[in-house]
Amino acid sequence: MSRLFHFILLLNLGFFLDISQSVRFELESGHTKCIAEDIKSNSMTVGKYSVVNPNEGYPMPDTHRVTARVTSSYGNSYHQAENVESGQFGFTAVEAGDYMACFWAADHKPQVTLTVDFDWKTGVAAKDWSNVAKKGQIDVMEIELSKLSETVQSIHDEMFYLREREEEMQELNRATNTNMAWLSFVSLLVCLSVAGLQVWHLKTFFERKKLL
Repeated sequence: MSRLFHFILLLNLGFFLDISQSVRFELESGHTKCIAEDIKSNSMTVGKYSVVNPNEGYPMPDTHRVTARVTSSYGNSYHQAENVESGQFGFTAVEAGDYMACFWAADHKPQVTLTVDFDWKTGVAAKDWSNVAKKGQIDVMEIELSKLSETVQSIHDEMFYLREREEEMQELNRATNTNMAWLSFVSLLVCLSVAGLQVWHLKTFFERKKLL
């Protein structure tokens, strides 16, 4: 029973680790809106976006177009599309860190508000399992087992990733504590030096005035 509980807990954790972010947001013309996602290196990520037609059944207005760009935390561009109604992207992250998806709408007078649907998946959630089933001609059980295997591997990689981040944070904390200790020592030394100079100045002043 305990093993079953831990297995279920592990699977639930896996579903949280494999990010599937679907959002709908409003974008005013002449403005930019960005969405960030922390992605590990060598992780697959896919995304698609589309501008919602304000008048369903009629052609999309020319004002309802966006410019989209996806960049890494190092400034490398992984996707760019200009003046489009919809688009999609997919890549394997080379660099670990925050990836930014930014959407910009051209300025119009009068100002218009666009509604954008954005679906962003990373990790196991980004894999096209239906396509895998077609190519491999495997049954539903094998697909589920493949998903579980990918999920466990993702959890394993995430644990090592979090461990590395923890070590980096500990190293940063140690360096910060060392710097703060030196700063406190220097501050104390400066304060004592200033206090000593003030005492010496007052003593000299009183001796000159023959008050001592």
